[in-house]
Amino acid sequence: MEVIGIIKAKFDTQVVSERFKKRDFVLTVEPGSPYPQHVSFQLVQDKVSLIDSYNIGDEIKVLFNLKGREWVSPQGETKYFNTIDAWRIEKVGSGQSSAPANNHSQPTSMETGVPPVFTSTSVDDDLPF
Repeated sequence: MEVIGIIKAKFDTQVVSERFKKRDFVLTVEPGSPYPQHVSFQLVQDKVSLIDSYNIGDEIKVLFNLKGREWVSPQGETKYFNTIDAWRIEKVGSGQSSAPANNHSQPTSMETGVPPVFTSTSVDDDLPF
C-alpha cells in the first residue's frame, strides 16, 4: 500500500531490546481537506534511518504494510492492535527516494487536488462485476 502526505513529526529511534529497534513518524494526509488525517507510521530495524534525509513539511510517498493482531488478556478480554510499517519513502516531485523510484510524468493527486482514479484498460476483464 502507499500514501502521499506531508511530514508532521519525526521521533527518535527507540531501542526496545538488543534485537529490536523502531522509529515513529507522523504524516498528514489530505492536508487541504477540512479534516486532515494525521497518521502514525513505524520504521523498524534497518529501516529506522529512511526518514533521516527528510524534513518536517516535506511531501513524501510512503509505501507500507498494514498489520493487525489479536491479544487476549489473562482475564479473557480480547483486544486488537494495528501497526503501519513503512518500508520505503520517496520524496514527491524531486525524484529523491530511500530506494529506486519509478519516474512518473503525471502529477500526483496532492498536486492536482483531484483524487486518483483507477481504471482498467483491459477489454477482457474477468471480474464478475
